[in-house]
Amino acid sequence: MDHDSLTARHYGHSALEQAIFSALAASGKDLSALSPDDLASVDEFHIGGRQATRDLAAQAGFAPGSRLLDIGCGLGGASRFFAREGGCRVTGIDVTEDYVRVARELSARVGLGGQVSHEVASALALPFAPATFDGATMFHVGMNIADKRQAFSEARRVLKDGGVFAIYDVMGETEGLDFPVPWASSAATSFVAGAATYRRLLSEAGFVVEKERSRAEVALDFFRKIQARAAAGGPPPLGLHILMGATTPQKVANTIAGLTRGLIAPTEMIARAR
Repeated sequence: MDHDSLTARHYGHSALEQAIFSALAASGKDLSALSPDDLASVDEFHIGGRQATRDLAAQAGFAPGSRLLDIGCGLGGASRFFAREGGCRVTGIDVTEDYVRVARELSARVGLGGQVSHEVASALALPFAPATFDGATMFHVGMNIADKRQAFSEARRVLKDGGVFAIYDVMGETEGLDFPVPWASSAATSFVAGAATYRRLLSEAGFVVEKERSRAEVALDFFRKIQARAAAGGPPPLGLHILMGATTPQKVANTIAGLTRGLIAPTEMIARAR
């Protein structure tokens, strides 16, 4: 089985749409009048959630009207953020069919279906013509991609000259990590790489890295809050535990251990197509 198929299997959740809408109802949300903010605690499956998306957006500086590609879009939370708050037109791609199906439904529910689209596709073979996009984003995707050289080359191919590629990935080392973690059940499907590797491969693909920032402390605070909520009586109905499943406590604990030991750190990287 190829890496894309293994990734789709790891994230797949056939009852995901029902689980999310049930949790929204349990949270007192009106399902007929949802807003993107109602979804923020579940639809941005990366460390720091909505605030991390906002922080990366500030670093990237995408102009209103830009056409963006959200690589590994998941449930489309970041796509909808850039559309609604950034005034961008966004196309999201993901290898997990369950996520793409729900992303489309959520975008329609919050009235962004005309500004955001989602489709099943691989970061290693993007189904777009050269120089299609003004910018691209990648939130916690590289950890599932073994061939980052090909992924970055594809991103460069579909970006216009001068386009910004904004990355927010967990960087560091797989060796020494305890599993499962949110992005992988075992070391066999974890492809964490260090920031130096990202810089080198991005340069070889035709990018110049302009900014880089570790978010390790933000990550520790984020996961410790999840642990505290669980210890205080369990998580709220709507949250990332819906996506992480029954092993959520173990995934959170293992990620905190990796952060504390300095093995990993979520890192922002802003690269420009030259």
